[in-house]
Amino acid sequence: MPQSPLDLTEAALQLGTIRHGDTPLDAVLSRIAEIARDSIPGAEEVSVTLVHGAEAHTAAYTGELALRLDEWQYEQGRGPCLDAATTGTVMVVPDMAEESRWPEWAARAHAAGAGSSMSIGLPIQEAVVGALNVYGARARAFDEMAEAAQTFADHAAVALANAHLYDGVATMAQQMQAAMRSRAVIEQAKGIIMGQRRCTADEAFAILAKVSQNSNRKVREVAESLVRQVTVGAAAPRQATPTPAQSAPSPDQSAATPG
Repeated sequence: MPQSPLDLTEAALQLGTIRHGDTPLDAVLSRIAEIARDSIPGAEEVSVTLVHGAEAHTAAYTGELALRLDEWQYEQGRGPCLDAATTGTVMVVPDMAEESRWPEWAARAHAAGAGSSMSIGLPIQEAVVGALNVYGARARAFDEMAEAAQTFADHAAVALANAHLYDGVATMAQQMQAAMRSRAVIEQAKGIIMGQRRCTADEAFAILAKVSQNSNRKVREVAESLVRQVTVGAAAPRQATPTPAQSAPSPDQSAATPG
């Protein structure tokens, strides 16, 4: 029975519906794998391999068989998905029973129920490459499908690169916000110490750094502890109004107290 042709237009439209701002990167990868499985004729299971340096892992998969077939390649350090990822080309295994380039892996794959496979390189960004791995239950499931599958993978690579970029920008924004919060609390703590010790900003920071080193805590944690103690102390009800010298905690003691 002839296979239905791959509807690239429909597949591209589905890939275009992925909303990067509302969808985590792992969910984008899973959606790409699902669309590939549903769009590519003969596809039984699909996975996405990501390679960063010498490390490879399966970032998304539609079934356990795809995951196992990927991981067997990682164990051996070679296989169609790794070659496709690193070269950016299409690697087709027409018949697992006759495969000679990766005979050990192909024999295990055939015994597990895979008849053929097709891995398409996904150029994502300079530091990360990947592959879309399509596994078929029967032999020669992807004959004459390589060109159409490559076009699908090109659309998927755009969606994946956009998701990866958005995820990176979002992570950077979170890191910047955390750094700004850390800087703000450190500045607060420096102000408290400067008021207590009548010292300069640099001297106040040196005190925080010394307590940080002695207590094996980050400067931010020491600063948060000091600010919290001063804030709680200021908010607590008092029988009599103490003098500033009485109410202000010792910087070394308060900053060294675990938060």
